Amino acid sequence: MKEPATPGLSHIDVTGAASMVDVSEKGVTERTATAEGAVKMARETLAIILAGDIKKGDVIGTARLAGIMAAKRTSDLIPLCHPLPITHIGVDITPDEGLPGVRVTASVKVAAKTGVEMEALTAAAVACLTIFDMAKAVDRGMEITGIRVVEKRGGRSGTWRRP
Repeated sequence: MKEPATPGLSHIDVTGAASMVDVSEKGVTERTATAEGAVKMARETLAIILAGDIKKGDVIGTARLAGIMAAKRTSDLIPLCHPLPITHIGVDITPDEGLPGVRVTASVKVAAKTGVEMEALTAAAVACLTIFDMAKAVDRGMEITGIRVVEKRGGRSGTWRRP
């Protein structure tokens, strides 16, 4: 097992090369992660989405499925991520008149040797991208914002929550 160059850079080995972390000696534990993001848009765009009047179809339902599918493909998209046996993915999309827009929350669960933060982030990001794609014909000024991990549980480091 190659040692990381510094404790903070687990994917860089002592030679400075990118390297997949060796998790073979870690124990399998239940791990969860939750990530969030938002799509800001014109109030009129939000109303059109909620009314189901976007020509491409059901924006919320399609974005939810896209997020779920993306989480399952994270190791294909992010070069040094381990493929994981995901046991649950939830993607919630809720309207927020205060933005205005929608908020996306993605939660991922696994019993494995490494965490699922990247899978949760990927699910949230792709759900937001799907909303943008489906509604861009009516609102090119939308903004994807706030993609971040809000909580992770399990593994050696235990529980972490965004303050």
